Amino acid sequence: MTAETAKFTPALATGLVAIALVAWGAFETMRGAAPGGGPRLAALEPGWTTIAPGGETSCALGTPFEFHVKPGASDKLFVFLNGGGACWTGAQCSLEEEPTPYIPTSQIDHNDPRKLKGVFDESHADNPLKDWTQVFVTYCTGDVHLGNRDVAYDSWKEAFTVRHRGRTNVRAVLDWVYRNVKAPERVLVAGSSAGGIAAPWYAVEIAERYPEAGIAVLGDGAGGYRDPAVAPLMEGWGFFDDAPVWVSEGGAPGTFEEIWRRAAIAAPEVAMAQYDNAYDDVQEMFLKLLGTEARLHKLIEANRNDLAATIPGFRSYVAGGTPHTLIRFDRLYTYEVEGVKATGWLRALAEGGEVKSVSCGSAAACEREPGE
Repeated sequence: MTAETAKFTPALATGLVAIALVAWGAFETMRGAAPGGGPRLAALEPGWTTIAPGGETSCALGTPFEFHVKPGASDKLFVFLNGGGACWTGAQCSLEEEPTPYIPTSQIDHNDPRKLKGVFDESHADNPLKDWTQVFVTYCTGDVHLGNRDVAYDSWKEAFTVRHRGRTNVRAVLDWVYRNVKAPERVLVAGSSAGGIAAPWYAVEIAERYPEAGIAVLGDGAGGYRDPAVAPLMEGWGFFDDAPVWVSEGGAPGTFEEIWRRAAIAAPEVAMAQYDNAYDDVQEMFLKLLGTEARLHKLIEANRNDLAATIPGFRSYVAGGTPHTLIRFDRLYTYEVEGVKATGWLRALAEGGEVKSVSCGSAAACEREPGE
């Protein structure tokens, strides 16, 4: 889930949906995109290319789903799942009401890696992923990339259907990846915010596809959702409809953290890590929507302790302050905790090096952002 949603007003949302529909017609005419197709990686020009897979893919309210690809080293693959909020009630999912806590379209700067910094900044000399082949999965379904059903909602203003097709969209992206990236040596699967919840799920599939590759997964800014209220959300979005066997073995997961534990059992060779700011204001906002008033730092610590106790080699990086997510922003290049630079920590994770867990420390110490 993401801070940008705070600025995403109903009027802006409605306008963007209309613009996206018009742009889609022009885009199809210009590109001739076919369901399940898309250009070959080998034919792409340097820089980012936008691909529209078509088929059953869709954003929440029917606008087209797109993703972005930047060619790089053939042996290094970075698959990124973007964030962009979530919705699970008629009032939240309707564009006619405020707040609108999710982004329902791919066609927005927030879903364009050309507009982002951090690991998407090719000009930064210390960017650990700048030479990798990068695949950017946009997010526009309000279901943390894992929904698998269309849901009818009612608000006091309207009745409407939301296409929670996160899994269909990611499935289309991965189909393209598998056709074009045959045998990478290193793979990093990362997700920010909502994408950080889905990252371990898709890391298992990618590990099955590339059994010879060294694979790591990073959840960025989603490690504090320690609340039983997430269980009905997962059920409502259709998490378990046609899910992989490992997901529901022993019963449906009741928390997002349980997905990490089961993913570690299904793919023990995958290196697993999480990043969070101790008082991430966006995570705290969504926790309040779920009904909990607990401060985030306490919940992050509890989740980290549980995961470290049950996942061999699990690593984490907890920085102070209230910012939301790391790897899409320039703070990636300035943060340092316990003498460990964030860029160095990410580089070691991606390249299979030695990674240690670091933390800002006590609750009071973690009030301060690195560098303050």
